[in-house]
Order: sequence, then structure tokens, then C-alpha cells
Amino acid sequence: MDVLAQFQKLGIIPVVKIDDANDAAPLAKALCEGGLPVAEVTFRTDAAEEAIRRMCAACPEMLVGAGTVLTTEQVDRAVAAGAKFIVSPGLNPRVVKYCQEKGVPITPGTSSPTDIEQALELGLEVVKFFPAEASGGIAKIKAMAAPYTKVKFMPTGGINAKNLMSYLDFPKIIACGGSWMVSDALINEGNFDEIKRLTREAVNTMLGFEIAHVGINAKSEEEADNVAGSFEKLFGFTKKNGNSSVFAGTGIEVMKTPYLGANGHIAIRTNYIERAKYHMELQGFEFDESTAKKDAKGNLTAIYLKGEFGGFAVHLVQKK
Repeated sequence: MDVLAQFQKLGIIPVVKIDDANDAAPLAKALCEGGLPVAEVTFRTDAAEEAIRRMCAACPEMLVGAGTVLTTEQVDRAVAAGAKFIVSPGLNPRVVKYCQEKGVPITPGTSSPTDIEQALELGLEVVKFFPAEASGGIAKIKAMAAPYTKVKFMPTGGINAKNLMSYLDFPKIIACGGSWMVSDALINEGNFDEIKRLTREAVNTMLGFEIAHVGINAKSEEEADNVAGSFEKLFGFTKKNGNSSVFAGTGIEVMKTPYLGANGHIAIRTNYIERAKYHMELQGFEFDESTAKKDAKGNLTAIYLKGEFGGFAVHLVQKK
């Protein structure tokens, strides 16, 4: 999987400024354990190069790159240290072409149509939008995306837990860069447990998991109808007959014949099913690809995890 595809799956790219290279390894571990095995280490400090080297050594599975790269000399230093991608605050054609010649993925900063046209001239289809909030935020991105239909964006600057979803909900955005879970203060204090917590919180906010419904395995259509009818009588959950199941309201589904799970299944809604699947796979969970359901455009809409949880199968459902 290439770097940009990984960005798309990860959704959030932590942007970190490291003053002391000794903080690099514990920071890398906190991010990985928090669910974001990725970091853009900014070349704003003298420790950046060594920090990249130590993060790569501590967590080889981590996608580590360099940010605030302004010169070709910094590109060489970053790549030699192990950086897998380069990000710059602006669009310097010389730096972009140098990275392209070296085969190093680069996402340069843009904030205007002129910048985007320069990026297109250089053969780029994904650009950074920086500083995002100060430059007009999601409204400006949407306005610029209209004439440049093939361009996708990675906004950074002023993005936090409160406005994250307003950006990620726009399909032309592959990921958001942010530093709210890796603030300078937390890193300098060595408060890596809090960084881990905030990172996990950021991932959960992005994925937005919630129970969609609980499925109950019945042995026959008659039993399914009776069970759903009981929920309707007891709680007023309106019964609705379907092809393979009978729903009681929206939260209870009774299968007409036993399906996956000894007892039934639990459906979990998520904001972004492809991202959710990727993040769960990073944690070692596996999916039964034969259960995948897709819409007319080929987008994944539902898929079951392998195995059972307390006698229940579990599947993800894309929120509408």
C-alpha cells in the first residue's frame, strides 16, 4: 500500500515537534498503542532528524515522515534517517521535483487556486492545505475542489477534535494533519500516557462507533415473527417483516433462519467503514471478506469480523 493510500485509511496524521530526541521512542510507542502508527515529524527543531531515526527504530511498523521540509538538503537528511514521506508548508517546485526524482512521496502546502495549478503542473493530485482554518477552512477547500475535480487535500493547521469531522466528511479530503493529541507541552512533560489516551480518543471520534442493532437467531420464520411481536407488544417497537428477518423497531433484528453467531449478531455503525476496517486490522482483528456488502458504486457498506464475541458475530455498517 502506498503512502497516500495509508493516509486515506488512517484518516489522522499526528504532526509532532520534538525538542529532545530522547522523547522520540516513547512518543512513537504512545501513538502506535493509541491507534495511530504514523507521525509527521516537523523539521522545526535540531532534534528532528535524530527523532525520525529513533522513531523508526522503536516502531518499525510505523509510517514516519518529515514535515516543514524547506530544502533538498533537508529531504536528504530526512530520508537518510528513515522518513517515508515529505510534507512542506508551501509549494517549492525545486523541492517537489527533487523528491519526485528520488521517488519520495511529497505533499506540498497549498492555499490558493494558483498553488493547486502549480501542483497539477508538477503531476500531483494530493496537496496539503495549510494553514487550514486560517486560510478559510473546509468552506474554501470545497470551493477550490469544484473546478479541480481530481485534486484531493490533506488539511493541516487549526484542526482539532471539535472540527475534525467537518473536514473528513468531505470525500476530497484523504486525511487531516493535527497536533492536538501530541502537544508540545505533553511531549516535553513526558506525559505519554495522556498522548496515548488522546490518540485513542481521536481515533474513536473519527470512527464514531455506535450500536446499530442486535440480531437474534430464530429457528424459523414463525419463531422470528413471534419474537419480534413480543418486542412490539412489550416496548412498542413496530414490527417490520423483511426477506431474511423481522425487525422490531430499528434496534432488534430477528433472523428467520440461524445466521452467523451461535446466538446472533451485533451490528456496529461507523462513520467510515473502510477506515474502521483498517484500524481494526491494525489491532490484529480479521474480517470475513465473503460477507462484504457493497453499494452500486462499489463502496463497502457492511462486513463481518471473523469469530464470535460472547456467542455473537459482529459486523460493521456504514452510516448513511
